[in-house]
Amino acid sequence: MVSSYRDLAVWQKAMDLAEMIFSLTSKVPREQIYGMSAQMQRAANSVPSNIAEGHARDSTKEYLYYISVSLGSIAELETQLILCGRVKFLSEGEVKKALGLADEVGKMLRSIQRGLKEKLN
Repeated sequence: MVSSYRDLAVWQKAMDLAEMIFSLTSKVPREQIYGMSAQMQRAANSVPSNIAEGHARDSTKEYLYYISVSLGSIAELETQLILCGRVKFLSEGEVKKALGLADEVGKMLRSIQRGLKEKLN
């Protein structure tokens, strides 16, 4: 039984993703610390934070909104990862691994989103 957002597998995976991103951004050039690094960290932090906030809300409609925000942050993060690979801030392998985990979290979020939409109808 899920009694807390911390029990949600998607939140746990999203935390793994955020941890991975914080580690990877330490490899981005120092002059990008307030640019690309900070933006990636904010997007990665946003995913589990919005899952948690949505789960704590009173209504399905509100939860659905926060899942949608998390999906937006996943898309933003994926874009930043691809760009980091293209400009060689991160290796192809690092980008591929992070994108794989982001994709997994995204699929979990879309599954929750579908279930919540069905519940509203």
